[in-house]
Amino acid sequence: MRFSQDVVLITGATGGMGSSHARGYHAEGARVVIAGRRDDAGRALAGELGERARFVHLDVSDAEHWARAVAATEETFGPITVLVNNAGLQTPPAPIEHTDPAAWSRAFAVNTTGPFLGIRAVTPSLRRAGGGSIVNIVSTMANTGTACFAPYTASKWAVRGLTRTAALELGRDGIRVNSVHPGVVSTPFIHDPVPGSDLAMADAYSPDAFAVPRLGRPREVTDVLLWLTSREASFVTGAELVVDGGLLLGPALPAVETVDA
Repeated sequence: MRFSQDVVLITGATGGMGSSHARGYHAEGARVVIAGRRDDAGRALAGELGERARFVHLDVSDAEHWARAVAATEETFGPITVLVNNAGLQTPPAPIEHTDPAAWSRAFAVNTTGPFLGIRAVTPSLRRAGGGSIVNIVSTMANTGTACFAPYTASKWAVRGLTRTAALELGRDGIRVNSVHPGVVSTPFIHDPVPGSDLAMADAYSPDAFAVPRLGRPREVTDVLLWLTSREASFVTGAELVVDGGLLLGPALPAVETVDA
């Protein structure tokens, strides 16, 4: 029960990754605020978890939504100690010359402005709690270029700079700020077609070349997140933890066959 004294706000908490995070924190004793735009799914998850969980409607690109979410959290549970900026938006694949500027703007509104507004809104609550932790869920696309996904890639790269800047600004307040970079994790975000396209992200990535030759599981990302926001990681800030099974390393060698003596 590492988080029995904590109040955790998770954005995008009704999706495959976010719901895993909500369950993980709740199982370890936290009071969990499930924040997102899918009201029915959010209320259902809060009902499933029961005590110590509630849902708040939140469009992360709207500063007023953030103010209401923080106020509702403090009214129910008290000051926030952990913020997980998990909400994310993918855009239809297209070369830059054919990318709709509206898709670019929307990707930045959710993927970059969302975490910025979240840090801005939650920092006073974290100070009232005596400190805490912020984690931005980024992507391995923030570590490399990805053809035909410029809005998503660029917006996630920007969050790396935001994370490091916030870590420098807030460290002396006892607030740690880090990022987690998942690879291809088996969630609807990966398996369902990208909105406005027939292509799913899973169609573009085969795990056959990964050092760990399979898709990731949401709980594997959750476990890293739980450690990173726990007291066990109290000396870690401004860090980028990649959880990708070796995707960024490049093609792995096949296993060495052994022969019994």
